[in-house]
Amino acid sequence: MNIVRKDIDQCNAAITLQIAKADYEPNVEKQLREYRKKANVPGFRPGMVPAGMLRKMYGKSIVAEEINKLLSDNLSKYINENKLEVLGEPLPNRDEQQDIDFETQEDFEFTFDVALVPQFEVELTSDDKVVFYQIAANAEMIETQIKSHTSRYGKYVQEETAELSDMIKGTIEELENGEPKEGGIKLSDAVMTPAYFKNEDEKQKFAAAAKSAAIDFNPAKAFESQAELASLLKLKKEDVQDLTSDFRFTIEGITRYYNAEINQELFDKVYGEGTVKSEEEFRQKIKESLDLSLEADSNYRFGVDARQVILEKYNAVEYPADFLKRWVKISNEKLSEEEIEKNFSKMLDTLKWQIIVSKIMKSNELTVSDEEIRQYAKKVAASQFAQYGIYNPEEEYITHFAEDMLKKEETVQNLADRLSENKVLDVIKSKVTLDTKEISVEEFNKLFEEK
Repeated sequence: MNIVRKDIDQCNAAITLQIAKADYEPNVEKQLREYRKKANVPGFRPGMVPAGMLRKMYGKSIVAEEINKLLSDNLSKYINENKLEVLGEPLPNRDEQQDIDFETQEDFEFTFDVALVPQFEVELTSDDKVVFYQIAANAEMIETQIKSHTSRYGKYVQEETAELSDMIKGTIEELENGEPKEGGIKLSDAVMTPAYFKNEDEKQKFAAAAKSAAIDFNPAKAFESQAELASLLKLKKEDVQDLTSDFRFTIEGITRYYNAEINQELFDKVYGEGTVKSEEEFRQKIKESLDLSLEADSNYRFGVDARQVILEKYNAVEYPADFLKRWVKISNEKLSEEEIEKNFSKMLDTLKWQIIVSKIMKSNELTVSDEEIRQYAKKVAASQFAQYGIYNPEEEYITHFAEDMLKKEETVQNLADRLSENKVLDVIKSKVTLDTKEISVEEFNKLFEEK
């Protein structure tokens, strides 16, 4: 087999593979011998079908199959051995590719278009400036987080007198002329919270109501929607559409939620036993957690801005746009030409950034190990627990959660990509000039609204 490469320009090349009969014929003969052993042709015993007949019946399809294998294997081998950095996948050339006729041809020639990664070096210096937004946790944020903790670790207490925000339980029954309606609606385990009533008059009927009190009210007026009314009475929504009756609610239980006190018990629940021993330490620990979260936000924004600065710096580098559009179309047949054209600029920027990240990784000899991916998965797992207010989960839970994540190949690749980009951003941060700006959380969030 003969392989010829022709460079069109810095980003495009054509690779031609010339296949002679001698390249594929031995494998074709081998395949025909295998077919002969298994062929079931009327009038012939197994294994006795004439070779000429089998060649006539299956020869061309076997030739086509073997040629496809040769093309795939040798094209990949050529790219790897010559260390070609290609974009996308090789595509059949639309201009130089000759017509193929397996019926008459014995020698074949195939030409593929190949897109090459542009050759340039990413060089960053102190002349390159990137904004770094410094966000600090303020007192209001700390108080909000404390309220979140006290609310999460609070407790329910049974009371004798109701407040509007309490959950009251009891028996509810339909009235007619001020008395229980014969055959009317009656429910022994009704639950509601008057604070959610839309009607203020109906709500106030339950203010300071004592346990065992019987309160007459109109739920059709009290509730915002028929769905809420149906939920209270445990009926279907269509069954309460015309319901306007008064009801009597006999209170059997009053449950009030109390936020946790700021004490050692709360400290231990949030951060683990003995980790925090005073309210001052508790507040400091919260501030540290918030600062870590805000630092992650700052770094994320730095990544956005650094990406833009570096893309602009290397904006003049040429890419094989026509090839890439064609490759996107072939890879995503559902996308129209208009959609590809509309979104191509963003697609190209994503590709450019991936190449820049790869070049920085290579020039700085950066790698991502399996152990780093495993530890990063545990960090992601711990972060997800924290989102639900669980700041001190057992190590076994984090490990188990991380192991589940790592069972998916796509997740592993995503984690590796994020680790790679984080390492690259650390390199960028060490080489460029940081234009540090202190900013409030509100101002920081507005930065994303502006984009």
